[in-house]
Amino acid sequence: MPRPLCLITGASAGIGAAFARTYARHGYDLCLTARRLERLEALAVEVRRDHGAEALCVAADLAAPGAVDQVLAYVSDHGRVVDALVNNAGYGLAGGYVGSAWADQAAFLQVMTVVMAEFAHKVLPGMVTRRYGRIVNVASVAGLAPGAAGHTLYAAAKSFVIKMSESLHLESRRQGVHVTALCPGFTHSEFHDVNGTRDLVSKLPPWMWLDADAIAEEAYRAVEANKPLCIPGGPYKALVALARSVPESWAVSAMGQYSSRMRKV
Repeated sequence: MPRPLCLITGASAGIGAAFARTYARHGYDLCLTARRLERLEALAVEVRRDHGAEALCVAADLAAPGAVDQVLAYVSDHGRVVDALVNNAGYGLAGGYVGSAWADQAAFLQVMTVVMAEFAHKVLPGMVTRRYGRIVNVASVAGLAPGAAGHTLYAAAKSFVIKMSESLHLESRRQGVHVTALCPGFTHSEFHDVNGTRDLVSKLPPWMWLDADAIAEEAYRAVEANKPLCIPGGPYKALVALARSVPESWAVSAMGQYSSRMRKV
C-alpha cells in the first residue's frame, strides 16, 4: 500500500522543514514547495535517507497568479493525491503600513490568506471523497492577541487563518478530515532574519523561544486528535489564556506599551 502524501508549503526552512521531517517520520511521502529549489532538493535527500520517504519538489512563488494550480498539477502529474496539507508559507513585512507599497501588502495578503484558503478549498473535495484528510494551517499567537504597531497586517492575517480553520474544522470533522490551526510563538528559524527583526527579537528572554521540530511534532499530534487549535509551549498557553481573560482595552494598551518598548530596544 503506498504511503500517503503530505503537501507542505514554505518547506525550505524553519517550521516548514520541520514539518517535512515530522511527516516523513510518521510514514508520509512529501510534496515540498517553496521558492528555493536547491533547499527543497537537499531536504528531499535527507528525508529519503533518514525515513525512506519520497519527496516531490516544486519551486513556486505563491504570490504569483496560478501558483496553487501549478503545485497541485505537479502532484497530479506524478499520479499522487494530497492526503495531508500543511499551509506553512508566510513571512512578515518590515516597516510601517504608510511607508510601504501597496503591491507589497497585496502580495503579503495573497500568500498569507488567499493561497492558504485556495489550497484547502482545492484539496478538500478529494479528502472528503476518500474520507481521510489532514490540514494544518500555520497561524500564530499573534492572531490571538491585539495587533502590534508595525507589521500591520500580520496579526490580522493570522486571525483570519485561525477563524477559517476553526470553521473548516467544524464543517469537516465528521467527514474524516481533521483541521487544526497551529499558533506558535517566537521560533528559532530564518523568519526574523528575512523580515529584518533579528536585532529586536534577540533581546527576548530564552523562555519565549520555541524549537521548530518540537512545534511540528506537537501540531502533528494535535491534528491527528482533531483539535481545532494548537498552541505549543506552556508559557504561550498561559499568555493566551491571560490575554483572553482581560478586557480588550487593557490588552490593546499592554500591546501598545510592548510595541513602544520593542521599537526603542
